[in-house]
Amino acid sequence: MLVLNNFVLLFVEAAPFLLAGMLIAGIIHQFVPKNWIEKTLGSKGSIVNAALIGAPLPLCSCSVIPVAMGIRRSGASKASTASFLVATPETGVDSIGITYALMGPVMAVARPVAAIFSALCAGMLVHLFGTKETAKNILKPIPQQQSPSCCGTSEAESLSIKQKVVSSFAFGFGQLLRDFMLWFMLGIFFAALVTTFVPQSFFTQHGQGVLAMLVVVLVSIPMYVCATASTPIAVGLLLSGISPGAALVFMLTGPATNIATLMVIKNELGKRELIFYLIAIVASAIFAGLTLDWLFTYFNWQLDLSHGAHSDMMGAVYQVSALILAGLILFQMQKRYLPRVFSADTSA
Repeated sequence: MLVLNNFVLLFVEAAPFLLAGMLIAGIIHQFVPKNWIEKTLGSKGSIVNAALIGAPLPLCSCSVIPVAMGIRRSGASKASTASFLVATPETGVDSIGITYALMGPVMAVARPVAAIFSALCAGMLVHLFGTKETAKNILKPIPQQQSPSCCGTSEAESLSIKQKVVSSFAFGFGQLLRDFMLWFMLGIFFAALVTTFVPQSFFTQHGQGVLAMLVVVLVSIPMYVCATASTPIAVGLLLSGISPGAALVFMLTGPATNIATLMVIKNELGKRELIFYLIAIVASAIFAGLTLDWLFTYFNWQLDLSHGAHSDMMGAVYQVSALILAGLILFQMQKRYLPRVFSADTSA
């Protein structure tokens, strides 16, 4: 029963951000020129572009999933998509602000720098060791309906603003949601299991050094926690005796490695890319954590902690968003699976 309760709480927490992400993905898919995305995020240099573009965006672990899928299907490379998937949830203007408020200027600077470094590592590993993208295995953008016209242009090119807005909703809350909703639900379920059976005190049993960071990594990977929500949790860990470097590892790996994100990466980018994605995040986070601990010791820096709390996740906006998201998922499930059931009955 407690697992179900945590599942509902996590679903409610994720719902508004996921809806926002699907809307942004639909707008990008419909309004941003495909050739611009291919030019900016489709080449080797796009790894840096993706990290710098994603770092300031206020998108959490769930809202980044549909946005990343949208740019991927609009022509972004696997490497730049991986870079974007790391930089965006690990930091953002909102999380930097709350980090400064609760932890002081050192952590507020260390967090985005480490996030961009982590994103570059992930993008480069996927680029160097991932499956090479060819005409056969590259993920094609979702085709637009086309109809002939007197000028020989496609219907997509001649859509009005109103029609493009409608198409944005249809893509974000339709095709995109159908493609990742099952992976998302499965990921939330595993996150609920971790939340239920792994106590927060588990983090603080080993407070210093590489061992502490490895413990943090093992527990944070399956969790669902957004960058903003991870900040007061990290403050609590610091007050319990964990090192600044280990707290930074938690704020990097938690938002970027929840099960929902990992399953979507496996489905969209591939198993090989998922392995190197995880290697890059874990290795770069531990490196950043060890570096930060060394800097604190060398310069005798002090943390300025203020223990705060994340916003009430059960407010009206979250509840309404959860109901809307649940309704959309149920609608897409019946649209996707009921025709198969009826066709099976007919053939029988």
